[in-house]
Amino acid sequence: MVLDLTASSADITRAICDIPSVSGEEQALADAIEQAVTGLPHLEVIRHGNTVVARTDLGRPQRVAIAGHIDTVPIHDNLPVRDIEIDGEPFLWGRGTVDMKAGTAVQLKLAAELADPSIDITWMWYDNEEVAADLNGLGLLAAARPDLFEADFAILGEPSDGEVEGGCNGTLRAIVRTTGVRAHSARAWIGENAIHRAAPILARLAEYRAREVPVEGLLYRESLSAVRISGGVAGNVIPDACEVEVNYRFAPSKSAADAEAHVRAVLAGFDVEITDAAEGARPGLDAEIARRFVSAVGAEPRPKYGWTDVARFSALGIPAVNYGPGDPHLAHHDEERVPLAQIEAVERGLRAWLTSH
Repeated sequence: MVLDLTASSADITRAICDIPSVSGEEQALADAIEQAVTGLPHLEVIRHGNTVVARTDLGRPQRVAIAGHIDTVPIHDNLPVRDIEIDGEPFLWGRGTVDMKAGTAVQLKLAAELADPSIDITWMWYDNEEVAADLNGLGLLAAARPDLFEADFAILGEPSDGEVEGGCNGTLRAIVRTTGVRAHSARAWIGENAIHRAAPILARLAEYRAREVPVEGLLYRESLSAVRISGGVAGNVIPDACEVEVNYRFAPSKSAADAEAHVRAVLAGFDVEITDAAEGARPGLDAEIARRFVSAVGAEPRPKYGWTDVARFSALGIPAVNYGPGDPHLAHHDEERVPLAQIEAVERGLRAWLTSH
């Protein structure tokens, strides 16, 4: 399919949403994006797997990296995209409209049109954001071409309701285990029930009160939750093992080591295995370039509670924010939909900042 980048951002959203790109199946969309931006005289285009990078090199004193992922979660009877109205307001409905092809569409349109921006721009459209971190196209690009990540500021087009969401919380997952002794359930007193022994774990998590942590003027809310529990052998057997999977979302002022220490303290006395951890990202809104961006788009910064790839930029010392159309509560939802007015507003905001001298 040939993408027309002279079309409106809404029409580009329709077009790229209707190219299915579930994680691991992004090649057709990556090919279309590469074809659309190749040959534009103001852009150098680099392809790495199914990640496409397009850069200006105008000798500006500062550079911004603007990134968007091109994959989606699985389709569930929500393609092709449809135009709908809710209370008289026009929306685009369908998989990817929120997370995050509307944001990617805005980026593609501006990449094609802004031949003389006030700041050099590195556009990045990457694959496999919705799956395991070791497959993430942005992470693989950073490992292979760290030079492409040289920037003074970064924007990720994740859905933020058209507002600016600074940084993001970190996330940690752990498995908490209990053990027992198997026995026939008719003679339960002979065994020791590992599932029953998990009751204090669940009680501690149920009683846990989320902390609110101020970081650089934004208030991040933490959470510690049981997200899965497994155990049992058969309907007539006392179980000898139980596992509770726990997810801790922690403020970006904490390191992963701090988060691990906190989880182990809350669950002291139990066997805790940390299975995954990703640092958060400080908002970085005190940087001059970030302040100019916030002023230009006319947004009130707020915290990002979910983890996003802004953390990859933050780890490199690059302040980064989330800024894109779409209600994040509708990401991955079967009724995913984005207001056309929000797509247009984000395009205006980015264009105003990138062209202000």
